[in-house]
Amino acid sequence: MSAQTFTAAQRLQRGLLVLLSRLPASLQRMLARPATNTAGDTMAPDVALLMKLTESGPDYSDLPPAEARATTERDLALFASRIPACAVEEEIEIGDGLLATRYSNGTPDRGLVLFFHGGGFVIGSRASYTAPARMLAHGTGADVVSVEYRLAPEHPFPAAQDDALLAWHHVVEHAAGWGADPHRIVVAGESAGGNIAAVLCQQVRDEAVRPMLQVLIQPVTDLVEHRPSQDEFAGSPALSAKQVAWFVDNYLPDGTDVADPRVSPYRAASLDGLPPAIVNLAGFDPLHDDGLAYATALLEAGVPTQVDREAGLVHGYLSYTAISPSCREATERLVASVSTVLDRAAHTTPTRKAS
Repeated sequence: MSAQTFTAAQRLQRGLLVLLSRLPASLQRMLARPATNTAGDTMAPDVALLMKLTESGPDYSDLPPAEARATTERDLALFASRIPACAVEEEIEIGDGLLATRYSNGTPDRGLVLFFHGGGFVIGSRASYTAPARMLAHGTGADVVSVEYRLAPEHPFPAAQDDALLAWHHVVEHAAGWGADPHRIVVAGESAGGNIAAVLCQQVRDEAVRPMLQVLIQPVTDLVEHRPSQDEFAGSPALSAKQVAWFVDNYLPDGTDVADPRVSPYRAASLDGLPPAIVNLAGFDPLHDDGLAYATALLEAGVPTQVDREAGLVHGYLSYTAISPSCREATERLVASVSTVLDRAAHTTPTRKAS
């Protein structure tokens, strides 16, 4: 959805949220007292105010999936920053009806980021994640390929994982044609997309070309064990226990083994030999402990892993960059972390050409 399609009421809503997010922190604290979690972190004042404003709103998990998508696509478009377009933004046909968008600023030698959006495997799209994709492209210099993987319940597990594997092989094959080194591909994803990215890295671990880095942003990593953060933030307006259950019910066919590593990558028999990782967590996220458990397991397996923790933020902060300066700044820090790894790799590893 473009800005031109917003109604007057929607533009007013966006303007009001932006205005409130720019109030002095002291005033924001008066309007909404920031929560403190069990770790002692205090929620960012602008995020606390945003959560208070949204907690009494409609819940997309009360809707059929198609209606939920329409509602959340509108909201995500309203809440996202207006990021300038990249020099090249082109649709890619990967095959079997799978589409992606490539964002490029003409410096593909920096690398390529294969990106999977969030949305619990049920909602979300390339369009609603345009802002973070552009931020990644502008901030790292790398090309970004954002994948429109199939969604449940129309296409339940393992459709998204199959699409990710198809997308991986496509970008490996076409990277050189875009001017990118196939050995400088970063696999990244948020929430459900973080799960997809983690699973993909496990699936291609033994292939000739593997990801140079995995960036797991608030990832879903384990549907077997119920961890404390799921209870602590069960009522979060950003991602509630009710919404998590709705996602799982729509995503997994009856009888699916939740310990299957393609569902719960934490349950893989071995994590040895996986690409270095950046695992990005938020202090007020029900998935916090999931992501931390996976990061810990990667470290124990000898995988170089950087844990970036945004202590005062909530799940899905990538989508609130227009209406929360704290979320915008955190997204910029994430992009900078990826760029730093690309810088370091450029100085330590000779660029290899595709054979």
